[in-house]
Amino acid sequence: MSQWPPSLRTSGWRFGFFTLAYLYQGVVAGFALTALANHFAARGVWAADVGGHLAIVGLPWVLQPLLWGPVIDRATPRRMGPRRFWLVVSLACAQLSLAGLLLLGANASLMAVSVALLLHSFAASLADTATDRMIAGSVPASELGRISATTRAGFVIGSAAGTAIFAWILQTKGFPSAALALLGLTTPIAAAVFLVREAPDDHLVSLQWRARSPSSAQGRAPGTLSFARNLLGGFRAREALVLLTMCFAIDLGLALFQVPFAVALVQVHGWDAGALSRLQALLALLGGTLGAVGIGTYVDRTGPEQALRILLLACVGAFGLAGLLIAAGLEAAAGPFILGLASVVPALLYVALLPTVLLASRDGRASATQFQIYMAAMNLGDVVGSALAGALASAIAPALVALGVACLFLACARASPAPGALPNPAAR
Repeated sequence: MSQWPPSLRTSGWRFGFFTLAYLYQGVVAGFALTALANHFAARGVWAADVGGHLAIVGLPWVLQPLLWGPVIDRATPRRMGPRRFWLVVSLACAQLSLAGLLLLGANASLMAVSVALLLHSFAASLADTATDRMIAGSVPASELGRISATTRAGFVIGSAAGTAIFAWILQTKGFPSAALALLGLTTPIAAAVFLVREAPDDHLVSLQWRARSPSSAQGRAPGTLSFARNLLGGFRAREALVLLTMCFAIDLGLALFQVPFAVALVQVHGWDAGALSRLQALLALLGGTLGAVGIGTYVDRTGPEQALRILLLACVGAFGLAGLLIAAGLEAAAGPFILGLASVVPALLYVALLPTVLLASRDGRASATQFQIYMAAMNLGDVVGSALAGALASAIAPALVALGVACLFLACARASPAPGALPNPAAR
């Protein structure tokens, strides 16, 4: 990474930039989705309310394609870079939203916290859209697997650190101290992301458009009808529709099991909320770092389809075994092992899923919106699953929920793209 100024034209800066961008997301997710959820569960908040919090915070990520995909796809050339301009603006707004948490006080209600984090999610989802479009536009296909691994590692390291740090602060110092620590930890990461340009000649800071010839079509935003046709054309193939459905189903199944299981460990089996958060952080860290690099390298060598199918089948075995352990009455004793089955294997699955989605959406002038539709399907699955998890847990035994999730993953494995159905990264 010796070239200066830092830009995405250099491989080392690409890996560093995208890792930091996802590290930022992970730190906030560790606070908002795990440590905070466990903290309120320990205060007696019901699983349905915790699920509602997760659904509220996740809502902007579901709306991401409609809100931000066209903004990024049709971005006009700017001296800061067409995508980086929006990334910098959105990160600034995201930090302002986190600063708003400081105003809520020590007795903040879960709903007030959810609304403040909802505002952050709107800004962060724009930053994520810009980042993903920068991946599609700057990363060669032969690097997609390793970039997927490093972004996943960045996210889970941030999530693990955020979960562990904020679980301890919430337990010992309270909510205001945790909110202040969140702002202090994320601001330097956002500042580091700010320093990397899309191209070496981009300005570090500028609100002006880049000059171009009026007669040049390069960089010109497509018209609304042309943009809509390009977008719809990307989903005409059967493989695209199957992949879209699969993205929804994967996160739906995970949320249906993980949310009520974590709440039950605290409220039914007497686990300490801080200890649970630290265990979840450790498991996420193991799944997203040690295994992710190996899976990413494997994807770059063989293509993502085969790895995706193998990992979907591994999830079938993981949730099937979890269901059998719960049915045998070992839910409390085998809690750490069950959490590992339900978190580590799915974490590896995402390393193969991201290159699959990128290859399915990287061509065309609506690629950012198309990619975000896939991601929104995953987020929608998580939101729907989180919203339904409490009601489902009260009506169906947890062992049956786990076995049902295993069946869902089996259906996804059978429908997943066959090897060769997508362009092979190794061939480019």
